[in-house]
Amino acid sequence: MLDAVPPFRARPGAQDDERVIKLAVLAVGGQGGGVLADWITDVAERNGYVAQSTSVAGVAQRTGATIYYVEMARDTGRLPVFALSPSQGDVDILIAAELMEAGRAIIRGFVTPERTTLIASSHRIAAVSEKIEPGDGRASSSKVHATAEAASKRFIAFDMEKIAADNGSMISASLLGALAGSDALPFTKESYEQAIGAGGRGVKASLAAFGAAFDRARGAAAPVPKPSEPAIVESALGAGRVSGPQSLLQGWQALAARIDLMPVAMRDMALRGLRKVVDYQDIAYGREYLDRLDKAIALDGAGHGHALSIAAAKHLANAMCYDDMIRVADLKTRSTRDKRVRREVGVKDGSILQVTEYFHPRIEEFCGTLPAGLGSYIENRPKLAAFLDRRINHGRRIRTDSFAGFAALWFIGGLRRWRRSLLRHQVELAHLEGWYALALSHVPADYALAVEILNCRRLIKGYSDTHVRAQSKFDRVLSALDLLKGRHDAADWIRRLREMALKDEKGDMLDGALKTVATLGPDPAPETP
Repeated sequence: MLDAVPPFRARPGAQDDERVIKLAVLAVGGQGGGVLADWITDVAERNGYVAQSTSVAGVAQRTGATIYYVEMARDTGRLPVFALSPSQGDVDILIAAELMEAGRAIIRGFVTPERTTLIASSHRIAAVSEKIEPGDGRASSSKVHATAEAASKRFIAFDMEKIAADNGSMISASLLGALAGSDALPFTKESYEQAIGAGGRGVKASLAAFGAAFDRARGAAAPVPKPSEPAIVESALGAGRVSGPQSLLQGWQALAARIDLMPVAMRDMALRGLRKVVDYQDIAYGREYLDRLDKAIALDGAGHGHALSIAAAKHLANAMCYDDMIRVADLKTRSTRDKRVRREVGVKDGSILQVTEYFHPRIEEFCGTLPAGLGSYIENRPKLAAFLDRRINHGRRIRTDSFAGFAALWFIGGLRRWRRSLLRHQVELAHLEGWYALALSHVPADYALAVEILNCRRLIKGYSDTHVRAQSKFDRVLSALDLLKGRHDAADWIRRLREMALKDEKGDMLDGALKTVATLGPDPAPETP
């Protein structure tokens, strides 16, 4: 009965049968918010309720979600008065298709602690404001969780996107399952399943996602199986590339065994780094990674929490896995990418998906994919380089759903077996060795400074022009080392410079900070604790 459902509150003076249940769904394009609202309306009407569904469109490109709003009341023979959009402090149930949408709903006042049941998927879709941040612009998910717990009467959150993907459905089905499992509405599970079945399309997958989310909302979460060793190898070597000889598996096992001998505090980061570099190149490349990492471990100790080794494990892997034409082509021709694109676009099985990739290589990228001698020969002759650049430096659109387009990228991706002999690898390797040696040389005199030098590798990222700008910032930050030599706060200054470089795209803040460093006086005595 409705009386037994705690989230609902009658209007002052209203009878129980006159209660209006108010439910809002926040979702962006492609998440099936409209379908979810239709299902909820259908369920209500199947159970003798009068319901109304409206929507207020949001702005595109992740600056706002569409609000689907449903009001329902028991059919007493009198037509209730329904609102067209939610009001602050007047929502019984709020469903958010992504975690940050739940946070936005709280900010807008749709969630109240004495009334609202908040149901949200815990997965994240980065907003535009997060993506454009040069550094780590991600908002804190833990803060949103804590705020949601405090702001709502009841908070239900888990990864509903993954449940939907695992069952070949859309997140709308798992969101409906979470709603049904929460018992926030006085309807049976069978009513929800009937509403899904009435849709007639993708019913089997939707019911599977609905059931899994229903069980999860009820607390019957399925145990996560521990991956077997072949599965770990597949993750490390890339989907579809594990069918090699037995020596491939043995090589991976030998590398993994070396990580088991490392300090416990850094094993997880080291394993992640190893997976990345082996996937990027091969087993031998993973061996190079561990050999370099051993140099940092030999200089480290538990007294500092192995901060040096952890930083080395993370940033060595990123440095060894630089973005080049080969890497880009390799990622774009993997079967896992095709599956991901089909899932995100919502392409049904058997349907044709046309994908157009855009490339704009410069002469630098072209020379980087040539043997070191030939690439250097061209770069050292400006007229020849300019002649070739005029023919290379223009945008190309390649259809990877066609044989010719896919074959061209597949061929470029296959060049990775010769990557070690190419010019770009020689340049990146020299830069890596110089940076790593510089960091380790500071360990005896200033451990914290050595860690910060390793962390400066965060500045280098991207491809083509982006990579050039990032490396320029990296060089400018480390140019302050000579000015900070011998200072007890040198590590803190390098950290500040790095953070400014990450946040300031044009580099004006960094230039100002470098001028400040240049004017620093004698090193002040450190404060006595």
